[in-house]
Amino acid sequence: MSLDLTSALRTLRSTAATTAARLATTASRLTGRGAGGMIGGLVAQAIDPNVMRTLGGGRPTALVTGTNGKSTTTRMLAAAVRSRTTVATNSGGDNMDAGIISALLAGKDAATAVLEVDELHVPSVAQRLNPQALVLLNLTRDQLDRVGEINKIERALRSCVEAHPEMLVVANCDDVLMTSVAYDHPNVIWVSAGAGWVGDAVSCPRTGGHIVHEGTDWHAVKPLPDGRPFRRPEPTWAVTEEGLATPEGRHDLSLRLPGRANRGNAAQAIAAAVAGFDVPLDQAISAAESVDNVAGRYSTVHIEGRDVHLLLAKNPAGWQEALSMVDRSAEGLVIAVNGQVADGEDLSWLWDVRFEDFGSLSVKAAGERGTDLAVRLLYAGIHHDHIPDPLEAIRACPPGRVEVLANYTAFRDLNKALRAAASTAASAGSTTPNGSAPKGDK
Repeated sequence: MSLDLTSALRTLRSTAATTAARLATTASRLTGRGAGGMIGGLVAQAIDPNVMRTLGGGRPTALVTGTNGKSTTTRMLAAAVRSRTTVATNSGGDNMDAGIISALLAGKDAATAVLEVDELHVPSVAQRLNPQALVLLNLTRDQLDRVGEINKIERALRSCVEAHPEMLVVANCDDVLMTSVAYDHPNVIWVSAGAGWVGDAVSCPRTGGHIVHEGTDWHAVKPLPDGRPFRRPEPTWAVTEEGLATPEGRHDLSLRLPGRANRGNAAQAIAAAVAGFDVPLDQAISAAESVDNVAGRYSTVHIEGRDVHLLLAKNPAGWQEALSMVDRSAEGLVIAVNGQVADGEDLSWLWDVRFEDFGSLSVKAAGERGTDLAVRLLYAGIHHDHIPDPLEAIRACPPGRVEVLANYTAFRDLNKALRAAASTAASAGSTTPNGSAPKGDK
């Protein structure tokens, strides 16, 4: 077969794939089955396995990965890059192949791409898109029944980084595992973004030697096989109590999103925007500060006399961070836990999270696995009520501010229930101007 004919067939297949993907996405939205963040990519990839590479088109691309903070960091980085040029991005959090293809298809005319990528998918996505920058946030246990143990992920990411020596890597030097991923890379920017959870960073992923944590510093007792010490690199960017330390000096950082973890996310997003895409520092900071929610996370829903503040957590590290954001002066706290495939069916991590301190909060255990949670709360000495339906659990709280902390599918399903309740209330003419529920994760 001639090269011209082969090229023509590839073009035809690519055109057929993108056309079918658009039709599938439109049909999904019109029939109310979903927002189309996945179906278009699934259809396109089934027709043309090379469609991601084709849609990438060699344009400058940044990939963002890690156990926690991918969606937030991607949203901040995309906002910063968008201040200079057009951006294709998967803002809904669809971070596997199908979602990435859908994002590239939706933004096919954009000059750049900023993509959140599931840790397991980074090597194959990087091979196809040849990214200009890779942002490494953190690695902790997450869905062990799907992802497996984190040292395997560390090794896969390290091999990916080694295969792309020209790529800019923006890595969190406070995270032992991500430091190992980037330790030998010739083009790395170290950011002190914080590591609130160190339960999975007790040993060196390369030697198995013990890691000693001393304040913000850490080092491995055992040297690397080549004799070098393995210790925390000196960062050139850092989150501080006063703001953001950069190579250009200290700058204020006033985010709309809560928590120290989000300040770390912002630091890495800003560093990547400045170093990888030539965004002026002040513009990058302003863009990060403008992000006020991520697919409904951190938003407040006004419904039935209650201000429902929504927080999402997916694994021990994320739960511990989210628990620190809970307003202890609220009228109630609803914790909703499911155990579906997207959450990870193994909920043994509940016993790694400290649930012992809620002050005088009235706590409700909810979700499909609310009984598992109720047992954990019982052993934590937390008085609570078990109400399986999260929406009914919210209604069981007194009027006023209600904190809601949920894992992935519980968060998604509650968003749907809140939208339905708000719609019903609107039909009855009883909603406030802010009575609608937020857009949830896809």
